[in-house]
Formats: sequence, structure tokens, C-alpha cells
Amino acid sequence: MRADDLAVQMVKAALAQVPGLDPAEIDDILLGCGLPGGEQGNNMGRVVSVLAGLDSVPGTTITRYCASSLQTTRMAMHAILAGEGEVYISAGVETVSRYGRGSADETPGISVTNPKFDAAMTRTLKRSSAKAASWSDPRYVDVLPDVYIKMGQTAENVQQLLGITRAEQDEYAVRSQQLAAEAKARGFWDRDITPVQLNDGSIVAQDDSPRPGTTLDGVGALVPVFRPDGTVTAGNSCPLSDGAAALVIMSSMKAKDLGLTPLARIVATSVTGLSPEIMGLGPVSASQQVLKQAGLSMADMDLIEINEAFAVQVIGSARELGVPYDRLNVNGGAIALGHPFGMTGARITNTLMNGLRERDGTFGLETMCIGGGMGMAMILERLS
Repeated sequence: MRADDLAVQMVKAALAQVPGLDPAEIDDILLGCGLPGGEQGNNMGRVVSVLAGLDSVPGTTITRYCASSLQTTRMAMHAILAGEGEVYISAGVETVSRYGRGSADETPGISVTNPKFDAAMTRTLKRSSAKAASWSDPRYVDVLPDVYIKMGQTAENVQQLLGITRAEQDEYAVRSQQLAAEAKARGFWDRDITPVQLNDGSIVAQDDSPRPGTTLDGVGALVPVFRPDGTVTAGNSCPLSDGAAALVIMSSMKAKDLGLTPLARIVATSVTGLSPEIMGLGPVSASQQVLKQAGLSMADMDLIEINEAFAVQVIGSARELGVPYDRLNVNGGAIALGHPFGMTGARITNTLMNGLRERDGTFGLETMCIGGGMGMAMILERLS
């Protein structure tokens, strides 16, 4: 189904959880979308507000690629703190299965890339065959980093930089599948998922990405996708997926006026940059920055969610940050669940809140890598 038709169902579902809120009091709908074009163009945020019957509510569409709907949550928080509004919808959507073909990046004579980055692959190959101490080694900064580099190539670069083995990646991928299956069996995802009605009237009530029964032997038999001598496969990467998620963000005073007990409080957020060619390590600097802002440490975090674009970037980021696996993605992650780019930020927020509630935890960290070379993070404090 179309992205806007999917997103509006999640916006309505989120609002249904706050029956005392008059929709006319919503200040804005902020919709994250990783690749807003084609069917996902025409300012979907506004399209969704009209489809939801909220003609008086404005809407905008925001892209920060993988963190688009974490960015919309951050924007809602900033607007509230600035005193410009009290109630916002932070949502995200991506329908990868319906991306348009014959677009500018596939049309002869037309390119979406900048020629200034054409030499960057040479630099990447130099680094891939080198034993540099770090990605910023001055021997390999002779050309611009490639902001358009394929995500799978960035994963292989992280592998080469940190020496993470194929076996480690496959083991982590199997862990994600197993934890997602266990969470489903105990009903965890029933709290996280809202059934979707398709155009033919049928209902989809569960994700189709997870592969229960995934084994290490099965994942280990898959061949590398991005480099002949690489380690990144379809089994230790996230699948291409469709999905939408939505949150209601409001001021504490507004919540009090409505007699509501908020699920969580946004403690702090951060966004940082790094070389696009190792974008998978974005969570490292973003998490360090947000913890410093909040005056907290990793030891204070009861749960940590790192988006699983690739197993290698989760392993690398967790290792650099000192994240213990017994608090990391404890209900599985995007390798099992899927990673619809624009919706992932809001989805992880919801998963983190539900996880904290299940474990009676207080603080949770959400962080992710972002295509183009960025990292983003948010700390939540559970309130109910």
C-alpha cells in the first residue's frame, strides 16, 4: 500500500491512545521519511493530516535518512521547549517495496550524485587494502569522502577498520532473530504493533520480516553481497521493508491538564557527524554526546537500542561504547524486524518504552547510524 495510506493509520492509532486530546489542539504533524520522492513526495506530512481528517492541522515531511522520525521527535521537543506549541505528532514511514523506477539516479545522462565525489571510491579501496590505525589516517584523506557510498560498502569498511569477523556478525544476526521470536511468543510485539488494514480490506497484524528458526549454519551458508572477499550478507543485514509508526509528543503541563500520565520523558537528544564511509559507527559519538548532556553514564541505561542496519555496525558501536549485550536490543532488532528508514526512529522509541516497562527500568538509550555519515541518540526516562 501507499506510504501515505499506511502512515495515516498509525497517526489515527496513536491519537486513539489519547482520547482526551482534541485533535484540533495538535500544533503540527511532523513526518519522517528517508527518501521522500515519487509516491512518498508531495509533502506527505500534510497529505497525512488531510487523510486523517485534520484539515486544520499543518504537516511537514523531514528527512534525516535512517533517523528521520527520531529527528521529528527532537523537533517536537524543541518546539515545545521554545514555547511555540504543546502537542505534536511525530511519525515516520517508508515503503521501500514501492520506490519508483526510472528516476533520476537510473536515467541515462542524469545523475543525483555530485561529480566531486567521483574519486572517493578510489580512496575507499585504498583504505580497504590498508592496515590504517583509524579511518582518519592522514594517508587516506586525499579526496572527499563519498557521501553517496552504498550502505553495504560502509558496513564492509567498519569490518575492515575494527576487524570484526564474519562469525561474530552471523552470531549476532541469529541472536536478533531468536530474541525477536522469543519476544513474539511472550506477547511483547502485541503491545508494539497496531494491525493495518490493506486496500482490499484484509488485516496484517504481525511483521513478516522475522525468520523463526534461523540457524547459524543457515546464515553462515550465505555469500557476501557487497564485496567478493567481504563479510556482509543478506543474513547479517536488515531486510528491505515497509512500515510506519507514530507518537504523540506533548508538554508536561498539557499532559497534566488532560489528566494523563506520560509514558516517558525525553531527557536529551544529540546528533553528530563522521566520515560517510564508516557511517555505521555514528552511534558512538552521538551516544557519548547525549550521555554527557544528560549527566548520565552507560551504566545508568537500563536498556539500549541500537538500530541494526548491519550486524557489524551494532557490534562495532556496542564495543566502542562498552554496551553489555544483556541490555542491548533485548527483543531483537532490525535484522529480524526490518528497517523502513523513515519509521525506524519512532518504532525504536516505542519498543524502548515497552521494554523499559516490561523490565521495570527507568532510563533507556536509543541510538542509530545514519546514511551520509551521522549518528543520532536520545535518552528516555520511563514515567509509567
